[in-house]
Parts: sequence; C-alpha cells; structure tokens
Amino acid sequence: MDNHSYNFPSDCTPLTNCKSARKPAGSTVVNMGNAGKNPPRDYLIWSLCNTLYVNFCCLGFMALIYSIKARDQKTQGNLQLAQECSDKAKWYNILAAGWNMLIPLLAVVLLVLLLVHLGSSQGSFDFLGEDGFQNFMKLFSW
Repeated sequence: MDNHSYNFPSDCTPLTNCKSARKPAGSTVVNMGNAGKNPPRDYLIWSLCNTLYVNFCCLGFMALIYSIKARDQKTQGNLQLAQECSDKAKWYNILAAGWNMLIPLLAVVLLVLLLVHLGSSQGSFDFLGEDGFQNFMKLFSW
C-alpha cells in the first residue's frame, strides 16, 4: 500500500493537524447501568456448606433458599430484591455458622468436664454390676 491510493485534502496530511472545515465524528455513549456499584453477593457456597454441615433448625437450608433467590433476581436484573435476599442469606449463614461452631465446642467442653470429674472421683465403678446405673449417675451429681 502506498500513499498514492489515499486522497488527503491539501491542508491535511498524515501526522499533522488538519485545518479543513471537517467536523469530527460524534461521540458514542454506552450506558453501563450501575458501573460504580457492585452487584449483590449471593453467598451460595457458604450456604451449601452450612446446609451440609449440622444444619441446626434448618438455618443452612433457609440460607440456601435465599441465596438461590438472590442469584435468580440478580440474573433477572432486579438488584433491589436481589440485595434484600442477599442480606437475608448472609444473616441466616451467620446464624447457621454460629450454631455449627457452638455445638462441637459444647461437646468438647462437656467431654473435658466429664474427664476432669472422672479423674477427681475416688475409686473405680462397676458399670455392668447390680448398682452400675446408680454409680454412673453419681458421677453427674455435684
């Protein structure tokens, strides 16, 4: 390609300023919607984990329902309803995670207390004998 195939006005050559009366082309505007605002999160993975682990009082299942609703509303473009469902899913996940951590923690505390109490008791007990159940229940009386 050589420069002979292009027709430039006499006052406008490449790499120089044009002084002709040509008007520049109009600008194109693309509306990006909420470009500055991030879409709401749906917390789906967290909800799945809470649903599969312990799931006390179905809190993890409720979080999973609201997570799916938030994802559906986000794909439909209803960001306000998606944000509401996202907030509910977040709080159900927090409650479920709290219960999921509390139950094993209570089990460990009870086991430690039982071992401390058994270590401080005098003698051994015959759990399979005639008075086995009564002796076992004496362990838990303070």
